[in-house]
Amino acid sequence: MKLLFVLVLFVSSLFSFSIELSDSTIANGKTVLLEFSKDKNIKYDKIIIGKKKYKIYDNPIYKEKAYVLLPMSYYEKPSEKKVEIFYTENKDKKKRVLIFRVKDGKYEKEKIKVQSSKVNLRKEDKKRASKEYAEAMKIYRTSTKKSHISKEFIVPMKSKITSDFGKARVYNDTLKGYHSGTDFRAKIGTPIIASNDGIVVLAKDRFYSGNSVIIDHGQGIYSCYYHMSKFDVKKGNIVKRGESLGLSGDSGRVTGPHLHFSFRVGGEQVDPLQLIKLININLLK
Repeated sequence: MKLLFVLVLFVSSLFSFSIELSDSTIANGKTVLLEFSKDKNIKYDKIIIGKKKYKIYDNPIYKEKAYVLLPMSYYEKPSEKKVEIFYTENKDKKKRVLIFRVKDGKYEKEKIKVQSSKVNLRKEDKKRASKEYAEAMKIYRTSTKKSHISKEFIVPMKSKITSDFGKARVYNDTLKGYHSGTDFRAKIGTPIIASNDGIVVLAKDRFYSGNSVIIDHGQGIYSCYYHMSKFDVKKGNIVKRGESLGLSGDSGRVTGPHLHFSFRVGGEQVDPLQLIKLININLLK
C-alpha cells in the first residue's frame, strides 16, 4: 500500500510542504496515516476532525517527516470527514483542509457461548469491570512525544487466526458489542512475544480479559495481550521486540485457550493487523 498524494482541496505545488494520505477511503475500525514533510519555517500544531483533536508527531525513523494516525471508531457511520490541519509558517497561523471518506466495514456476526456469570454480571463484577475499564482508558488516553519504535512491528505468535477484528459478538444469544482484536489459536502455555519495543504499563488479572499485558510504544500507540496464563514481565519493564511477555491461557471471559491481540491508537480501538501493516509499509519505509 503506497501513500497517496492528497489533491482533494488544494494543489500541493502552491504550498511550502507536502501532505500524503494513506488512503482516501477507510472502513470503520481502521486507521488512516497522514504524513507531512518538515520545513524549518513551519511548525505543525494540531489536526481537528469534527470535535476530535489529534497530535502530530515526528516520524520515529525519518526525522525530516512528521505524521499523525487517525483511528476511526468501530461505531463510525459512513460519512465524509473534513480534516483541518493547523500550522504556523513564518509566525503566521494557517490552516489546510483535506477530505477522506469512511465506509461500512461490513463485519460479520459471531455467536459465542460463555458462562452466564460473564454476561449477566453481579453487582460486584460490574463494579470491578467498570474500574478496570476506567484504569485502561486512562492509560490509552496518555501519549508521549517520544516513540520507542525503531523497527517494524511483528505479530505476537505464529499461529492460525481464529477470529478477526470487528465481528459483532453475540454472547448467549445477546448482542454485546464487537470483537476488539485478533484471536490467535494457542493452547495453554504457548509463548507470547512483544510486537515491538516499549514499556509495560499494565500486567494484571482483569475480569473480562484475564491476565493482561499492555505495552506503550510511545506517541499514543498501545498493544495488548489478553487471556494469558503466566507473566514474564511486570509493570514498568522495558521490553524489546520479540521479547517474551509470558504464556497464553484461558483466563477471563473465554470459551477456550487463545491469545487476544489488540491495539489502541489515540485511545481508539482499531484493527491490529491493518495498523501493523500501515505502520510497517508506510511509516517506517
